[in-house]
Amino acid sequence: MPLVRAILFLFDSLIDLAVLVIIVNAILSWLIAFDVINVRNQTVYRIVRALDAITDPMLRPIRRFLPNLGGIDISPIILILLLQALRILVDGVLGPYAITPVIY
Repeated sequence: MPLVRAILFLFDSLIDLAVLVIIVNAILSWLIAFDVINVRNQTVYRIVRALDAITDPMLRPIRRFLPNLGGIDISPIILILLLQALRILVDGVLGPYAITPVIY
């Protein structure tokens, strides 16, 4: 049972990390669009490229199915909802096996 709890912990942590990266990438894209930060800065450019390399493979399949909403990209929101649904599903399936039995 400790192995199942450890796997659930790692899975939940990876979901949390993915959600954090998606949110940071979305915020950075807004800051770039409103010219608050500049991608001509080499450090900013590298951070944006790294975040894009991580998030684009997850967002690309969702963007294929979304209609054009006039420049509004809701694919990060949909991806976060899908990741949370996946977490609930996996926790629901493996959760009962992670409970430590009470021995009297």
